[in-house]
Amino acid sequence: MTTAAPAVAPAPPMAPKPFRVVSKQSETPDTISMMLTSVDGEEVDFEPGQFMMIYVLGVGEVPISISGNPRVGGDLEHTIRAVGAVTNAICALDPGDVVGARGPFGTSWPVSAAEGGDLLIVAGGIGLAPLRPAVMEAMHRRDEINSLSLIYGARTPIDLLYKDDLLGWESSKALNVQVTVDRASSEWWGDVGLVTNLLPRVPFNPAYTTAFICGPEVMMRVVARELVRRGVAADSIHISMERNMKCGVGLCGHCQYGSSFLCAQGPVGSYAGFADRLTVDEI
Repeated sequence: MTTAAPAVAPAPPMAPKPFRVVSKQSETPDTISMMLTSVDGEEVDFEPGQFMMIYVLGVGEVPISISGNPRVGGDLEHTIRAVGAVTNAICALDPGDVVGARGPFGTSWPVSAAEGGDLLIVAGGIGLAPLRPAVMEAMHRRDEINSLSLIYGARTPIDLLYKDDLLGWESSKALNVQVTVDRASSEWWGDVGLVTNLLPRVPFNPAYTTAFICGPEVMMRVVARELVRRGVAADSIHISMERNMKCGVGLCGHCQYGSSFLCAQGPVGSYAGFADRLTVDEI
């Protein structure tokens, strides 16, 4: 008589797994990109726009978007800005150190929605990190998209993320890259001003355009409104909301945003679904 092997229960969503820091590199004076690998060797599949909960023993945990290539299995890349106790602790880690991680969680950028049309990606500051996997996925599916454009804005030239990527994407001619900064240095010869100023430079047919926007909420609101004014449908504009996400699975209620729980129903959603609340500072 053969005894069936007992079923393996899925890991509880609140239980972190150990991940080892493989490498890290500086992006800006306060931002690093870090590569993590699962200690047990298990690969983690993710969709562009999803996030992991990263836990530092004795300090706490925070949601961090996955910023690597969704087509490449194995290690997970995250880009982290040191702005608080947990993110400072993460940025202080060295290769070989171990953190806890659970996920991936959340909704994703619907790259497939741009098939046969135009895809416009607009990022502000650290908002390029959650959008980077979407850019990579769109580049992989370039033959399915008519026009592919990226508009990226940062505070100063030194705050620009992924400088090598930006140069590579631009030189490939497969992606129309436009970059601007709020304040220029003496070495900066590019554009200065709002990302909306660069919209006339990118080709898109409003009736067939899908847009992804991630950055400060005021920037997302202004860009989305301008795209709607130009004829892009509100439900074809997708933004990433990360207000107060805490547990990653929508159980603690900390991420409640009106009627939405952003850990579970976000962070990516249509502008049409968030527009009525995006003007509210506290909700």
